[in-house]
Amino acid sequence: MTPQDKLLSKILLGGSDADIPFAQLWQLLQSLGFSEQIHNGNYIFTKKNVEEILNLQHKQGKAKPYQVKQVRAVILKYQLGGKKNAPL
Repeated sequence: MTPQDKLLSKILLGGSDADIPFAQLWQLLQSLGFSEQIHNGNYIFTKKNVEEILNLQHKQGKAKPYQVKQVRAVILKYQLGGKKNAPL
């Protein structure tokens, strides 16, 4: 299991939203095909055929827990990352 797969599983399980490094979340979204724009410290992620826009900021190197929850909802709604990463 790659570090990216471990992070995806951790996000999907939802037990530690406050402990997700922002840089790793950024890399995960990039690998899932999201495009990024940066505006005034906001990292705005969009993806074709995904109607939600993910607007992320970091706090002391960590992703904000409510934003990790939003990312999880989008991953689950659009079945991103493959079925092997579905929560138990």
